[in-house]
Amino acid sequence: MRCKLLFSLLVVSLVGFSSFAGASSLSKVFKRVSPAVVVILTKERGYSSLKPGEAVTVTKGGLGSGIVISEDGLVMTSAHVVQVADSVVVRFLDGTTAQAKIIGAAVRADVALLKLDHLPEKLVAAELGDSDEVNIGDEILIIGAPYGMGHTLTVGYMSGRRRPETVCKSLVPIEFLQTDAAINKGNSGGPMFNKNGEVVGIVSHILSQSGGSEGLGFAISINTAKELLLNQNSIWTGLEAYLVSGALARALNVPQEAGLLIQRVANDSPGERLGLKPGKVPVKVAGEQILIGGDIVLEVQGIPISDDFRETCRIGDKTVGQNRRGITDMKVLRGGEIVHLSVTSETSP
Repeated sequence: MRCKLLFSLLVVSLVGFSSFAGASSLSKVFKRVSPAVVVILTKERGYSSLKPGEAVTVTKGGLGSGIVISEDGLVMTSAHVVQVADSVVVRFLDGTTAQAKIIGAAVRADVALLKLDHLPEKLVAAELGDSDEVNIGDEILIIGAPYGMGHTLTVGYMSGRRRPETVCKSLVPIEFLQTDAAINKGNSGGPMFNKNGEVVGIVSHILSQSGGSEGLGFAISINTAKELLLNQNSIWTGLEAYLVSGALARALNVPQEAGLLIQRVANDSPGERLGLKPGKVPVKVAGEQILIGGDIVLEVQGIPISDDFRETCRIGDKTVGQNRRGITDMKVLRGGEIVHLSVTSETSP
């Protein structure tokens, strides 16, 4: 009887030690990688409606997270955090800040690449891992700035792999890693680490009925992010657009089945240099707030905009592989007239 009791006490002690050792290991990983995690602060233009048909320009602040991936100042974050930002500031663990430029984005995969304007002293870069090596059930760590509270650690498990279907053969297949780790507003763009402290994903979004974390979070796999941002010529456009078709297209006098209604254009972006004009009048259509009054893109590179995904693929097929000095041509509807826009630039959209 005494032997059984001693054996039971030994098992309990070992289990307790194992849990403590695991917590200690997570603490060490957090301390090692946290300096590479940053807070992303953005400013962008928006419009506020005072009266029906009237609007006033306002400046809005945005918040996200990011991860330094190289000692020469490259930072990964989410595309939706910076896509239409007029300015981007990166804040480090010690409170110092640096301006950054957006040099690449893959909106479909919700990932973007920034370059710091100047390098702070003792810049720490994270190590990028192999997301193919992460298995369902593996423990993962997420560090970010939920609701602005920087360098917050949440821990969970890899819950699944999600690969959205695509009909475009030339597009790189994207993969999202699903997790039950807590993800909230401000975590977007932050890193997902494996237990070795290697980045295996960039936090993208959650599925939630309450608006807060409900255990369904998604991060773009780091292998997808590396392929799109580091191995290819990803180009940031600085544009946000809304596809109009059917009755709405007819109401806006679009002379074809569909068009892209320009919502916002970031300062000093390829979209702005191309001359695209954003909407300025906020209206609600089918419960969704959009901006009207801006350009409606009808054609890109001679291919009409359509709500048929196959036509969208044709545009992608024609532009994929173009170097950054390629010519961008667009036909837009502006104030009831057809206008042709063209630009030759190292950063053509």
